[in-house]
Amino acid sequence: MVQIYNVSFKYPGGDGLKLVNLNIGTGEFVYLIGSSGAGKSTVLKLIYMDVLPQHGHVIVDKFNSLTFKKRNLPYLRRKLGIIFQDFKLLNDRNVYENVAFSLQVTGTKKRESKKRVLRVLAEVGLSHKRNKMPLQLSGGEQQRVAIARALVNEPIILLADEPTGNLDQEAAEDVMLLLEKINIKGTAILMATHDFQLVRGPRKRVVRIEDGRTI
Repeated sequence: MVQIYNVSFKYPGGDGLKLVNLNIGTGEFVYLIGSSGAGKSTVLKLIYMDVLPQHGHVIVDKFNSLTFKKRNLPYLRRKLGIIFQDFKLLNDRNVYENVAFSLQVTGTKKRESKKRVLRVLAEVGLSHKRNKMPLQLSGGEQQRVAIARALVNEPIILLADEPTGNLDQEAAEDVMLLLEKINIKGTAILMATHDFQLVRGPRKRVVRIEDGRTI
């Protein structure tokens, strides 16, 4: 489903990745760990093709970085759910509208959109707050809205970039439990984190980035 082969990528300042190999199968939960600045976010950017490898190649479903065209980016992104440390919600739209926005840009019909939005809000436990504005929510609730938005297009994999980084311990635990439930239902998850205390579970694989290489 996701395959990264002998990839290197360096930024103009010299930081980046030297040799990354990573395969993620259907329904897997994989932790990508490493210190801040190790290159975890760059690996995620390679998967959603915000950057392309300078050496090696990346395959995501039917898309290959060697032949990838920018015009195909929206079609790739529809197969991916992406959540970030800082939530990236639209503060001028309520919870329902934030989640529905992902479907509006893909032209989903209104009736189907409503059904999907209400389903994922129930899944993340926020049906009762669908009319609230983001700034009326706690940090943990905002991250759950972001997760709902990432799930509403029914992605093949959820990419989570330090999703608990801005949360207190209790909210972080709630988000981790939610991600585990989502994974059990069949959605693959790749979670980048520098918090080794969060890495847990016998069904999960751990990949470490050190000195620009995967271990």
